[in-house]
Amino acid sequence: MSSQELVTLNVGGKIFTTRFSTIKQFPASRLARMLDGRDQEFKMVGGQIFVDRDGVLFSFILDFLRTHQLLLSTDFSDYLRLQREALFYELRSLVDLLNPYLLQPRPALVEVHFLSWNTQAFFRVFGSCSKTIETLTGRITVFTEQPSAPTWSSNSFPPQMTLLPLPPQRPSYHDLVFQCGSDSSTDNQTGVKYVSIKPDNRKLANGTNVLGLLIDTLLKEGFHLVSTRTVPSEDKTECYSFEKIKSPEALIMNETPKPETIPEQSQIKK
Repeated sequence: MSSQELVTLNVGGKIFTTRFSTIKQFPASRLARMLDGRDQEFKMVGGQIFVDRDGVLFSFILDFLRTHQLLLSTDFSDYLRLQREALFYELRSLVDLLNPYLLQPRPALVEVHFLSWNTQAFFRVFGSCSKTIETLTGRITVFTEQPSAPTWSSNSFPPQMTLLPLPPQRPSYHDLVFQCGSDSSTDNQTGVKYVSIKPDNRKLANGTNVLGLLIDTLLKEGFHLVSTRTVPSEDKTECYSFEKIKSPEALIMNETPKPETIPEQSQIKK
């Protein structure tokens, strides 16, 4: 095979090499115009055509061009972004293949892990949708007791306490952690942690009460409790799983791609 029959693309920093015939098999697509020099947005840099788009998603685009099929793993979820890329490259047949998947409602999942230990309670909330975790983070506040700064006229004992508000911790985009209660190993009540969940203004230190408020908050947000279980370990963490059916996201097309010939063998498999 001659090197003149090959083309190398740099898509968002990822390098792809394929045949000219593979790229040009959809004549009305933007990719075909790119090779013909009819689209000035694409430039040749160091013997490669640079495309300032998502390189990871382009691997699915190229696979479709090679096989006329769209093979996606069962845990794939970026249908909207992949269709956006197909619109950019003006591959109408690929856009049509993705339409049924965008119209299917997909559930948002939340799992609450709860551990009660003596006078303390620990929470970890996992979410399949990062926006759900962001919303909960904005509504949950942890208040930690701290001694007030002493003044020249203050002789009270024990020292007066103030509550310092803190947000939950975010180990990743898809989970948050927080705790409430007091450390029973100490002799006094310093360091007690209270939890408040908006719009409820109560500051709760009892783990069971906080768990009830958290569950009530999720139910009011449209989630449904689908299962409960206890993790078989020494600490016996309780797990509560919730599900919420999300409405399909709207896809806005700024312009209609040019018509193209759609191979009859085009199909989608998962």
